[in-house]
Amino acid sequence: MKKVVLIAGMLALICSSAWAKAIKVGIVDCYSGPASTYTNDVRDGFKLYVDQVNGAGGVLGTPIEFTTRDSKFKVDLGLREAKELIMREGVDILMGTINSALALALADLSAKEKIPFFSTFSKSAKITGEKGNRYVFGMNENTTMAGKAAAVGLAQKPYVKYWIAGDDYEYGHAIAEGVWDNLKKLKPEVELLGQSWWKVGEPDFTPYITAMLAAKPDAVIIATGGRDCVPFLKAAQATGFNQKVPFFMHTATELSTLMPLGQEAPENVIGTSNYFFYYPETAENKSFVESFQSAYGRPPKVGAMYGYVTAKFIVEGYKKAGKVDTEKLIDALEDMTVDSPVGPLTMRGGDHQVMFPMFMGITQKVPEYDFLKASDIVTIPGDQVMPSMDEIKAARGQ
Repeated sequence: MKKVVLIAGMLALICSSAWAKAIKVGIVDCYSGPASTYTNDVRDGFKLYVDQVNGAGGVLGTPIEFTTRDSKFKVDLGLREAKELIMREGVDILMGTINSALALALADLSAKEKIPFFSTFSKSAKITGEKGNRYVFGMNENTTMAGKAAAVGLAQKPYVKYWIAGDDYEYGHAIAEGVWDNLKKLKPEVELLGQSWWKVGEPDFTPYITAMLAAKPDAVIIATGGRDCVPFLKAAQATGFNQKVPFFMHTATELSTLMPLGQEAPENVIGTSNYFFYYPETAENKSFVESFQSAYGRPPKVGAMYGYVTAKFIVEGYKKAGKVDTEKLIDALEDMTVDSPVGPLTMRGGDHQVMFPMFMGITQKVPEYDFLKASDIVTIPGDQVMPSMDEIKAARGQ
């Protein structure tokens, strides 16, 4: 009888261990259309690190599972999918999205449901600024950070008269304001001749390009989001826009934007990014590139680094917390530093924003690749592009 009880107890222990509750992550992002050139890499970079962790026994002995939902770049659909992941799937963590308006909606949802939300590609500064809360984490550069970096670079140029043009939605206006407000501080003599705004998914940029050239600016700030970056660069090449006037576009030098265009991308476009697979030339980055290339048969884009770093913060956060607990995870993440392909990264405790460095370069053809790469790369450290905590508190009305 004792033997039967002992065996039953052992089986129960084995079953309880095998069926231990996994850490569930729900990723809501746009996997349809042009935006997928960015979002697929976020998912795959996240999976790369999660697979490594699960293969080594999980986090504190607990596996990580994740599931994805396609928002189709629609706020209402994405929000509905996120609510379903929380209510029906019982996810512990939300991730996403490239759509800034959806990210802001998910930020509100995370506070109401008390579920951590890791914003992996949306660039609105409001996510960890004005709309920031205890449960939201910014896992990439935001528009303030990109704006400060761009302003530092553009202020060194001889340009004075500018035109601003871009997508007429949250991200477009946010990135334009981020660049312009900081540029005016660094170079007060700059002048804004005018602005042009088009709907997201605009099929024909030619009329806008014609109008911009007619104004004869010294340079143009193009504020496009993930969906329109590639189409706009294609139009710039077709019209010779880049040969007629210098222009800056955040992510213009990034692989996600340049690879789809191959050798047809325009040269001499000024751009900024958090990551290039060929830069920085460090052991950590080379190892990451080799692992990603081996797993997926392609080099990692900036989104892959965001996904990978997000997974690393989650894993190390739970380890530091000592248990799988939401509130302890959040406490552990504040001011935590992890290693990454671009060097040590710190999650600033005051606003939950990862302090990413920025790399500014110029698009250029090179013989070793069938796509353009960034040349003349300048590194701008993360602490130089972050908004101050006084600015964050003011934005939040504190």
